Amino acid sequence: MNDTQEIRQPIVNAENVIIGDESSRLSSIIFLLLCVVPMFTTVMFGGVDNMTWVIISVFWAAIILLWLAETWKGRGFLFNPSSLQIPIIGLITIGLVQLLPLGGDRGAEGLSGQQTSQALSLEPYATRFFAIRLVVYLVFFAGCLAFINNEKRLKKAVLMVIVFGAAMAFFGVLQRLANPDGIYGFRDTPQAKPFGPFVNQHHFAAFMQLTGGLTLSLLFGKNISREKQIMLATAIIIMGVAVVLTSSRGGILGFVAVFLFIILVNFLSGRWMGERRSQAERSTVQRKIGTALAGVTLIIMILGVVLFVGGDDSLLRGIGVANSNVDISSGRLHFWPIAIRIFLDHPFIGAGFDAFGVAFTKYDTWSGALRVEQAHNEYLQTLADSGLAGFACIAGFIYLLFRKGLRTISDAKGLRREAAIGALAGCFGILIHSFFDFPLRTPSNAFFFLLLCAVATVPVKSRQVL
Repeated sequence: MNDTQEIRQPIVNAENVIIGDESSRLSSIIFLLLCVVPMFTTVMFGGVDNMTWVIISVFWAAIILLWLAETWKGRGFLFNPSSLQIPIIGLITIGLVQLLPLGGDRGAEGLSGQQTSQALSLEPYATRFFAIRLVVYLVFFAGCLAFINNEKRLKKAVLMVIVFGAAMAFFGVLQRLANPDGIYGFRDTPQAKPFGPFVNQHHFAAFMQLTGGLTLSLLFGKNISREKQIMLATAIIIMGVAVVLTSSRGGILGFVAVFLFIILVNFLSGRWMGERRSQAERSTVQRKIGTALAGVTLIIMILGVVLFVGGDDSLLRGIGVANSNVDISSGRLHFWPIAIRIFLDHPFIGAGFDAFGVAFTKYDTWSGALRVEQAHNEYLQTLADSGLAGFACIAGFIYLLFRKGLRTISDAKGLRREAAIGALAGCFGILIHSFFDFPLRTPSNAFFFLLLCAVATVPVKSRQVL
């Protein structure tokens, strides 16, 4: 072996990893942990408990240590310099600035006689914990970008999302029909309506959007076998039924958005025209008609199963024609103007990450009996929490995601293309849902969202379909 072969680069660009390169044992363990973290968080009530984050932190530390050990063994530091990581770093920076003691008159003594916080954030403790979570998300996302670097791992990640999503949907439907006293039969949620392992039924619907995108994309794949089509169709029907049973209007809208996104991208990209341009346009028309009929059939089957299991009330509420005597906005028409007022009073850096509940009380004209923690619109809350600076980071992330994702779809073939379309569709669905709720504030949804962002954008070439 000559000298040039013995020298290893200190930093290895994950974009340059060649398909078929043998993966080390350590990198395989890291990839396994990256798949385990979102599944574990989902099972543990979506990761909303602080105790769950103790275990997540252990996983996070293990990923970092194994990553460093992989580097120490001489394989080089595997890293994907994707620009998608920059907006997350920007959000972390904003959170740290909000914790600086620049709050001025907030340093006066409180009612208890103790010195209050002088931080820019109105709720420093919540902002500090939010910033810590962002650091965890950044490491997880960087790991996904770096270690989903070949066809085999891409296929495993896609299968994990589909199988786990279908399993959770089946469990959620069974739990809804059994109507137990609490999640898993022991955890009560008196202030929320649970579904599956989630405390919030709307966030379970968002989880179905994330997992349903890949399922639908592969189902409409060009060369998929009949047996796999049946399995994927069964999975997406169960997911659709679960979404309808949550009675989440935003969830149903997001799920429909996933479906429409996949259809639109496939049609506009011309992928169903086939490699042979000499074929008559009749073939293309037949494919489009067949796809449309398949989509209609899926919708009819989902609605049929919902009615069969007695979910007509959930269906009626989901489409907004039930409980006409109740505010159809569920208070959003009260929350949203207040979020805008908070933003106008803190236009540049916001009132503080996760400080909406504290800031809300100053502008609330209701009785104050209920504490409102979220604006039920992720974009308005981003403006209220982090001002124009945070909103710019979110807008930049979305722009980069779709630019890179659509480029991947345009350049890739086979499984790589199906995975990119499905992952981007799932992200699109939950971004639509975020106009009416805060699904990405649930940690498990955030982990799956970042995993799908990696699946949609990592430069992995594929020669076969699932």
